[in-house]
Amino acid sequence: MNGYIFDLDGTIYIDNEIIAGVPEAIKSLKARGDKVIFLTNKSIASRKDYVEKLKKLDIEVKLEEVINSNYITAHYLKKVMKPEDSVYVIGEAPLFEELRGENIKLAECSARASHVVLGWDRDFTYDKLNQAYQAWKNGAEIIATNPDRTCPVREGDIPDCGAMIGALEGTTGEPIKLITGKPSSLMANYVLNDVLQMEASNCYMIGDRLETDIKMGNDAGMHSVLVMTGITTLNMLENPVHKPKYILESVRDILTL
Repeated sequence: MNGYIFDLDGTIYIDNEIIAGVPEAIKSLKARGDKVIFLTNKSIASRKDYVEKLKKLDIEVKLEEVINSNYITAHYLKKVMKPEDSVYVIGEAPLFEELRGENIKLAECSARASHVVLGWDRDFTYDKLNQAYQAWKNGAEIIATNPDRTCPVREGDIPDCGAMIGALEGTTGEPIKLITGKPSSLMANYVLNDVLQMEASNCYMIGDRLETDIKMGNDAGMHSVLVMTGITTLNMLENPVHKPKYILESVRDILTL
């Protein structure tokens, strides 16, 4: 038995279109007894949203088989926060919902927040940037859900959480040290130890991004598998910092490994 960890955007689907052959490949893996989970950095949708979307695209999945950066962020905060702590959040409704669902105390005043969570926010403003900056000045820990600079869509790609990170780093002059989503060890360890409960050497991390999917797979000791249906181009593979163990045209070829 092996574990297969699939990224979503650019790997399983693009926008609302399934990539050809993916449902059949997933069904074949499950039919032979392998464990399959889906792992995404995208913070603008909930885990329930992903379950519904995957089912519409002919992929049967349970809620516990879908992990996103919002979930890992809430899991981390539950471990480290004290009763008097609170979090100022920049992000969209699913991020707020995930944190509230885990009883994470949200800050009404950013200046008094002990933590700032920075997620992808398509309504990001100067005021939100200033609120996060004021919290940082008062010693708040800055946490980003994911480092993705862009997200693949049918027309090409659009700015992701990396844009929010860049704005805050440009203001503080310091890099954000804690990112909960891929390629973080927080996410990798949770998936391996708590979800799959398997050794890394028996697991495959499949995705379309070198700096997140492939890096996390390599760092955690998994078999890293790059698919060419998303962000990565052939030019990016000429001298990559994060080299995949395997390169496939698509997830539909996963059974050839």
